[in-house]
Amino acid sequence: MLTLGPDDILLDRHADDWQAALDIAAKALTDAGLVEAEYRDGLHAREAQSSTYLGNAIAIPHGTPESRQHVKLTGVRVLQFPKGVQWHDGQTVYVLVTIAAQNDEHLDILRQLTHVLDREGVASQLASASSAVEVARLLSKPALEPRLDADTLCINFPARDPQELALAAAARLRQSGCVDNAFISAIASASPQWLGKGFWLASHTKGVTQPALGVATPADPKLEHSGHPVHALFCLAASGDAHRPLLEQLLAVLENGESDSLVGKSSAQLLATLAGETASTQTRRVRVLNPHGLHARPAKQLVQVARAQSMPINVRLEEGSASTVSAASLTKVIGLGARRGQWLILSAEGDQASAALGAVAAAVEDGLGEKVTPFDGGFDTKSVTNTSKPVEPLVVDAPHTGVAASPGLAIAPVFVIRPMQFDYAEHASDPEQEINRLKVALKEGAAQLQALVHNAPGGEVADILSMHEEMLDDPELHHAAIDAIREGRSAEAGWWNAIETAAHAQEMLADRLLAERAADLRDVGRRVLGVLCDVQLPEPPDHPYILVMDDIGPSDVARLDTSRVRGLLTVRGGATAHSAILARALGIPAVVGAGEAVMVLHNGSMMILDGERGRVTSQPSEERLQRAEQQLLDQQQREADAWELRFEQAQTRDGHRVEVAANLGNTAHAADAVERGAEGVGLLRTEFLFMAYSSAPDLATQIAEYREATDALDGRPLVARTLDVGGDKPLPYWPVPQEDNPFLGLRGIRLALTEPEVLETQIRALLMAAVGRPLRIMLPMVKDVAEFRAAKVIYDRLLSEIPPQQRATDVQLGVMIEVPSSALLAPTLAAEVDFFSVGTNDLTQYTLAIDRGHPELSAQADGLHPAVLRLIQMTVDAAHAHGKWVGVCGELASDAMAVPVLVGLGVDELSVSARQIPLVKARLREFDLADAKATAQLALSKATSDEVRDALEAR
Repeated sequence: MLTLGPDDILLDRHADDWQAALDIAAKALTDAGLVEAEYRDGLHAREAQSSTYLGNAIAIPHGTPESRQHVKLTGVRVLQFPKGVQWHDGQTVYVLVTIAAQNDEHLDILRQLTHVLDREGVASQLASASSAVEVARLLSKPALEPRLDADTLCINFPARDPQELALAAAARLRQSGCVDNAFISAIASASPQWLGKGFWLASHTKGVTQPALGVATPADPKLEHSGHPVHALFCLAASGDAHRPLLEQLLAVLENGESDSLVGKSSAQLLATLAGETASTQTRRVRVLNPHGLHARPAKQLVQVARAQSMPINVRLEEGSASTVSAASLTKVIGLGARRGQWLILSAEGDQASAALGAVAAAVEDGLGEKVTPFDGGFDTKSVTNTSKPVEPLVVDAPHTGVAASPGLAIAPVFVIRPMQFDYAEHASDPEQEINRLKVALKEGAAQLQALVHNAPGGEVADILSMHEEMLDDPELHHAAIDAIREGRSAEAGWWNAIETAAHAQEMLADRLLAERAADLRDVGRRVLGVLCDVQLPEPPDHPYILVMDDIGPSDVARLDTSRVRGLLTVRGGATAHSAILARALGIPAVVGAGEAVMVLHNGSMMILDGERGRVTSQPSEERLQRAEQQLLDQQQREADAWELRFEQAQTRDGHRVEVAANLGNTAHAADAVERGAEGVGLLRTEFLFMAYSSAPDLATQIAEYREATDALDGRPLVARTLDVGGDKPLPYWPVPQEDNPFLGLRGIRLALTEPEVLETQIRALLMAAVGRPLRIMLPMVKDVAEFRAAKVIYDRLLSEIPPQQRATDVQLGVMIEVPSSALLAPTLAAEVDFFSVGTNDLTQYTLAIDRGHPELSAQADGLHPAVLRLIQMTVDAAHAHGKWVGVCGELASDAMAVPVLVGLGVDELSVSARQIPLVKARLREFDLADAKATAQLALSKATSDEVRDALEAR
């Protein structure tokens, strides 16, 4: 988010007209080094579209999306024009807040300034201000708004009395960042007050950082205390007069008096009640479709439509807000900060309410004066290709940004494999012949996969291809295809219809959290379709090249000649899509999610691919090429030096010890990890063993497999994660009910505890395989201490049952921190576990609510986001307070930029892919512990992952 300081403010400027004022503003941005001179044209082009006048003598000029290429750094300059400037819409402007934004940061500035528009006299004060500090004060954001939303609710809590409800509500306020531990202590030391009619109140001013109202309802509708019913408890974090709006909302609820109706309500229902919506209130739900949400232009349209109605219209955000605002107030509507895709709740009362709400809702659906696209099943309906508009090629000798997927630098000509074209008839007259053709193609596809698994260049590739074998053998796919053929489809059409139906269903689940599985399904489908249509892939060149594809599936990787492929570049995909995982496993630099433009590259054209920064440069100049070649030589030298020192103890420049271990997907690769300098295995994914059998492997089989790893490690520690499967990666012999969102369903330790004998056999096998060796057993997807305790009962019993001479004695039981709740509850977990290992891939996507394989959002799913870093910090602090160690086993552990941050946060172990071990050790030797701590604090001080990376790059 953009911020404003006195150094950003320029006083006493003069201009004869608005064009001259824009030119002065453009020069101020240029002189500050924020933009190139060409950005001036973008400012004028934006004004030509519509006025950027905001109100109260303030305008916020900013460039067009096309002019963002001229922005060097995101920033702002405020210019005061004491004599005023006549703007082109007739308004008088005294202050220009001129923005250089690489994305949509101008919307944040707009929302920060909305409060100024309500204040009388601001225009004259801005005009007469004599210091930058005074202008900054006038524009600065007011005190924090009081908070009451879904995050401050605690619904159906299993409390035994009002005191427990009060503590639960206070804990929610603490988790929401509204209060600190002093507030919780104050609430704990006082008894809640009885308000009558089933309502209770707990309130305090100590430890309040933001005024807020927590609301807790009991699970038991008949709960009583001291002869009074307990239907709802209000926990008020009071601060001066800032919490007064919360008291007004609370008073309205008390006056209504129907406390028993609150018990058992969902969060959405409770928020509606708290928002003042009663039985007589009519509501209408409508979705914001505008590309940039309700910024000034569409907000004005909404306000005009609302004012035209015969009754007051109120509006609130459905997503977690209990605060309604008048739809007739421009500043209030803008202040909602509604984004595209969010739902608005319109409300009104009276005989004509339905018609009035319908008119406002229709205006929102029509785009409020802007061109909008609808949503389909919750997602934008965007065609994959647009034949009517040709794709613009990449600009020559200019960096093009994608998603950094696998580190390294590649310089080579490109080889573009365009999507295979399958030409086939939709219908066929002989169903039996078509079914036989399909069966033959399925057998041929299975044989191809078996051959690829056998020759796979790495365990990760083999694991994913094995999953493809399971998909190909899915009877539901076969039945769906055969049913379509019997209805008159050809073998090709019937098969692809079955594939697309299954893939589309997975893509639509829970915001595309299963997009990667859909890509795998299509990869399997294309294999069979290729057999049916006799389509062959083009032969790659016999010289080194950068492979360019729409997306790269495991089958494609298995066919790669790694001696020739210097880099991988894809149109789609994210940092944890299989294409990225496989590229990292093979040590091939990769950039994914680069967009359609890469598919129109000419074969043989030179390219520089930077997998560290996620950038590609097509047809670079000779000067740029020479710099890149020197950079590549330097990098190769660093890798060679790192390899020579791979057996050195991992430590910082000043001797601070940080263990560097390997992530393994197969015990067979443990010896290779040791050869690459691994000081242990920080993550052994044991699923490989269970997926390789048609039934759960017995004790003897598991002991043999795990012993292969412990023997290869030769005394180095092994961290083995217990079985982590579920609805997203099911086992054929362990059926799981279909779930709307398997990533948030029955998986990991939750699933294992439903079949405790399977978990017991695995833990027993690990203990018996590691006799005389250090063993660390790690439980996945643990959300709180209750799940850990349930598994520990099994673990403790096995320790007592198995004689010490027959099992590992140097053994620890820990948990993976990949669910935000486990990080937030780290203090309670740390008191009982032996260690933590942070799985940053899942922790990032669960914290940011972004699937890192999502084709559009994946670039934002960055483990260096301050929210993720704070969760890691909380985990480390809690662990170290109890003398426990913390590892990181996600992709962040091998990110060169992230390594000093993690070390500075206090992480004790970094577990990375085996190929990255020498480089991570080398990276540790480049900084001191003090440097790392300063780097971590710098990262924590930023507001976004982009700001973190910019700050670290500039450091």
